[in-house]
Amino acid sequence: MPDQPLRRTPARTALACLLTLVTLAVAAPVALVSARSYTPSPLARTDAEVVTDTLPRLAFVKSALADGGGQDMQALFPEGYFFTHALYGLTWLDTAQRDPALRAEALREARWALDLLYSPAGTAPFPADAAPAYGVFHAGWANWLRGRIVAVAGGPGAAPEEAAGLDASSEELAAAFEDSIAAGTPFLAAYPGQAWPVDSVVAVASLRLRDHLAGDDRHSALIGEWTARTRDRLDPATGLVPHRVDAADGGVADGARATSQSLLLRFLFEIDPEWAAADYAVFRELFTSDVAMLPGVREYPVGDDSPGDVDSGPLVFGLSASASTVAVADAVLFADAPAAASLTGFAEAAGMAVEWGGERRYLGGALPVGDAFLMWSLAAVPAVSADTPPVPTDTASPWWRVPWHLLTLLPVAALALLAVRAWRRPAAAHR
Repeated sequence: MPDQPLRRTPARTALACLLTLVTLAVAAPVALVSARSYTPSPLARTDAEVVTDTLPRLAFVKSALADGGGQDMQALFPEGYFFTHALYGLTWLDTAQRDPALRAEALREARWALDLLYSPAGTAPFPADAAPAYGVFHAGWANWLRGRIVAVAGGPGAAPEEAAGLDASSEELAAAFEDSIAAGTPFLAAYPGQAWPVDSVVAVASLRLRDHLAGDDRHSALIGEWTARTRDRLDPATGLVPHRVDAADGGVADGARATSQSLLLRFLFEIDPEWAAADYAVFRELFTSDVAMLPGVREYPVGDDSPGDVDSGPLVFGLSASASTVAVADAVLFADAPAAASLTGFAEAAGMAVEWGGERRYLGGALPVGDAFLMWSLAAVPAVSADTPPVPTDTASPWWRVPWHLLTLLPVAALALLAVRAWRRPAAAHR
């Protein structure tokens, strides 16, 4: 009599069912993540599509801020409260620049954010007795936000209160830069004895914006002098603006790093587009990921595997999440379509976004400041400079999704194999 296959035991059937369910449960998000890696960049979308994509992001960040998200981010990052509010306001203004129908709402939300930058929570981490008040980080970003409010409102006549504030704070910044340059450094301090050039770049961009809106050249000589002095203090290893300098003399203390470089390029674009374009090309060459074709951004130049710190946050294979996010905006402003496409796809795939109730959040909404940086980057528009030539780079591999797909599909394949084996009937034993 031929051998009969053994019956599958109830325990084996239960295991097979469980493995099948787990496989399906894992396969669904993996498929979604893979699909999101093909999300088009802002350069491949219309203004209306970018606006539609941005509004649910703004809704989540506003909800998070209402629930104390700013204070939560401050507990994790040195400027968490400030950045989350400032980027929320700036993203609204960029969105309204794309869709003027949103102007009134954008101005209301941006003014709300600006007010909170001067609240006790907004000023607490910063030195009130500095020149300018609260240090160049706070003064520069607040002035940029104020200037963008004036721009979106329609000019100084349409926003007289903010325009007057822009003039006053710009004069305070200009006086501080003049004194600092006379003392030997173009870089103002953010905190006592501590200076990061990126903060001065933001502040100088706000002066450029003020002059653009006023239709005069009040600060052009100062901006020219600042530019010349800054070019004298570049990082000798890369030729880029350094990450950190000696607050007393502006000497390089820490060479160019992606955390600051990705951010300052967005503002250098508004000060001197040609200089910024040249530096962007160098930045892409030196800081593009060398990990399995993944399109992220390294914190340090290729060949330097230094660890992360409080400025960069944790690094994964040397890649900086914050720099990779902000670099999306750089790629958009410099019309670098290949980089914009790969960085957008990577951010959307890695962020594991979930949307419900009209709100889109990343990583479960655990880091609203991260959501704020991403939405600000994806909504990027020029504020002063326009019609700049594109700076396409060839550092983004068109095959970057291959290792990403393999990495995400491996657990699904392993679970599927186990499920198939569990469903098979045991073979009969032969005598």
